[in-house]
Amino acid sequence: MANTAKPAARTRARTRTAECAELGVFLRAMRARLQPEDVGLPRVGARRTPGLRRQEVAQLATVSIDWYIRLEQGRVGTPGIAVLDALAQALRLTPAEHQHLRMIAGGRAPGAAPEAAEQVSDSMRRLLDGMPLLPAYIVDFRLDILAWNAAAAALFGADFGAPGDTGNMAGLLFLVPRIRRMQRDWERVARETVGNLRASLGRHPDDPRLRRVVGELCGRSGEFAAWWDDYTVRERGHGTKRIVHDAVGELTVCYDALVAGGGTGHSLIAVTPADAAADRALRRLAATHTPPGLRSIVA
Repeated sequence: MANTAKPAARTRARTRTAECAELGVFLRAMRARLQPEDVGLPRVGARRTPGLRRQEVAQLATVSIDWYIRLEQGRVGTPGIAVLDALAQALRLTPAEHQHLRMIAGGRAPGAAPEAAEQVSDSMRRLLDGMPLLPAYIVDFRLDILAWNAAAAALFGADFGAPGDTGNMAGLLFLVPRIRRMQRDWERVARETVGNLRASLGRHPDDPRLRRVVGELCGRSGEFAAWWDDYTVRERGHGTKRIVHDAVGELTVCYDALVAGGGTGHSLIAVTPADAAADRALRRLAATHTPPGLRSIVA
């Protein structure tokens, strides 16, 4: 009994040490993006580093400066919810960033990947099949593309969802020039994607596939690496973007992420026309770029 207890205790200790380090980096990144004027404080003296000073954050959150320094250094226990909420307010965190702060500071057990995450349910496949005019696809929390319908292949290309760079939404945006050129709002959409992966890593810090995705993107894209290092957390389930397609020109579409139940970590992303012109363009693509009788595709 004692032999199994000691390794388990060491594992918990290593996990907590990693969480404390992640929390410190996140807090430093959040205060670095703020100026005293942003939070109603006077600017006093020259600053060697950008952003708020530790004592300013402590003042705004009504905690002691010594305690806050130890918090950034990972030398305190798990902060209470009230303190985390005060820090979130002091650092002007968005709701998604606030939730991320709670996740990484909460002393929780490592987030396990959902079971059978690669399996797409029959009902979800039938849902894809039933949307012949609307591009739709299913991703997991790593943004790996698990299934897609013919309309999605017509819009994004025949290699959409194929193994490699085109099999992951972040890989498509950052590593496939053709997809990047299609996105008129590329920077906004790309930054949202980075923030989405950051939020997923907060929930699943020990998922090896997710860490490989992030590591490869950091190594191959300077833009991804820079945005990853600023610790932006964004989770966006709905939006509008402009796409340009060789066959139909520019069109404005909406996108909605519909989260599947059952703890799979899957989301169905549906692309819908934002106006009559986009509706006509999507119908034309479905009619001219989709082989007859082609059903949804599962990776």
